[in-house]
Amino acid sequence: MARYTGPACKLCRREGEKLFLKGSRCFSPKCAFEKRGFAPGQHGRTNQGRTDRESVYGHQLRAKQRARRVYGILERQFRRYYGIAQRTRGLTGFILLQTLETRLDNVIYRLGWAENRAQARQLVNHGHFRINGRRADIPSMLVAQGDVITISETSKGVTYFKELKDIAEKRPCVAWLERDLKNLSGKVLRLPERAEIDGSINEQLIVEYYSR
Repeated sequence: MARYTGPACKLCRREGEKLFLKGSRCFSPKCAFEKRGFAPGQHGRTNQGRTDRESVYGHQLRAKQRARRVYGILERQFRRYYGIAQRTRGLTGFILLQTLETRLDNVIYRLGWAENRAQARQLVNHGHFRINGRRADIPSMLVAQGDVITISETSKGVTYFKELKDIAEKRPCVAWLERDLKNLSGKVLRLPERAEIDGSINEQLIVEYYSR
């Protein structure tokens, strides 16, 4: 399965803001964005903060790239999600964000069972989770309203999941998910509303980018 394997902090620097791709490290002095907040490359420092030259296309591209990097998706898959949203009745941009939010790796992250989406993806790949009692080891799998996510019985004996209750308790859980820390289970109550999704993602610019 294709995925980005380069330095995550470079993506934040390119977008000019923290994307919180490395969890708690992003809040520590070790964060590379704090040390080098300019874009990567030989002209990054020279062009720091200069957005006056960016074209309309440039703004649209940056919005699309930012959304891709937040959710850890490559272009081909992101374009496929856009195609699904385009064929679904409703606001294309909003449906696109809803689809991204209901990816299994993102749901694991939103439940507070992983520090970031990259870790959530790895946990899913290792087959630690069940959806409605069935093994789910595909990070891009989409969950639906009413789905119940649990941790497999064998995985509960792993050190990470033994300590997860205390760790996850300190992490927030979104309102459209229900989390049971005692039994380490979660349920999809409904689809997320726009206000519950990253407000810095401009879905309208993404729609304009693909509508050229």
